[in-house]
Amino acid sequence: MLETRHAIIDRLRQKARKIAAHKPLADFYRDFPHESALSGHQFNNDAVVCRLRAVVSEAIEDDYGHGLDHAIKVALDAGALVAIEGQQAGFSREFITGHIRMAHCAGLLHDIERRKKDHARLGAIYARQVLADYPFTKKEVSDIATAIANHEAFCSPLEMPTVTARMLSDCVYDSDKFRFGPDNFTHTVWDMVEGSGIALDRFVARYPEGIAFLEKIKHTFRSQTGRKYGPQFIDIGVAIGEELYRYMKTELKL
Repeated sequence: MLETRHAIIDRLRQKARKIAAHKPLADFYRDFPHESALSGHQFNNDAVVCRLRAVVSEAIEDDYGHGLDHAIKVALDAGALVAIEGQQAGFSREFITGHIRMAHCAGLLHDIERRKKDHARLGAIYARQVLADYPFTKKEVSDIATAIANHEAFCSPLEMPTVTARMLSDCVYDSDKFRFGPDNFTHTVWDMVEGSGIALDRFVARYPEGIAFLEKIKHTFRSQTGRKYGPQFIDIGVAIGEELYRYMKTELKL
């Protein structure tokens, strides 16, 4: 009996996850466990972030793998990046804590309008409206919204009014692009394939083009930490993708 399309996709998803399990953890997490833990603790305990997370969980649509799980991962790593960049810049603990909160909010909201054309700009508008009722200053809301508007790849970064606004924007961008590493093959691509209904033969034919696209992402990271650690995320993802491609061609004969 021939396997269904869904069964083949599920087999590829599981194979990708097995391959990923044998790849090394990205150095970012090995080198910054404290900052990652700090971001995680604040994300789970900050009343403002918890309130917004509840709102986003009701409002966000899982558009080809860019739903709540993706938003949470972006928020967490953006918070860790802010902690790293903020400490290196010599900012106070209070300042860093406040900007981790802002990074969490930007991460949660960055794909809230994902299903719409020009989703980054529309997401920024949505964020301004929602966060007007939160305990942020007008400048903080503006910085969060601009970071959301600024998260698209292969676009010239928007002009930022301050160094700290640029830091927030760069950290949100880089965290989002970390997801083009292992996450792309363990989760995102399969949601995209199933959701789009693309024929498997067409998916396989376009697969090398997708790998080439990932290689281009390596050169777009913006923060100092992102430029150092981001390319490895992509390299690990590409290694997973290439091994999976060999499996598709030799084992599944796709």
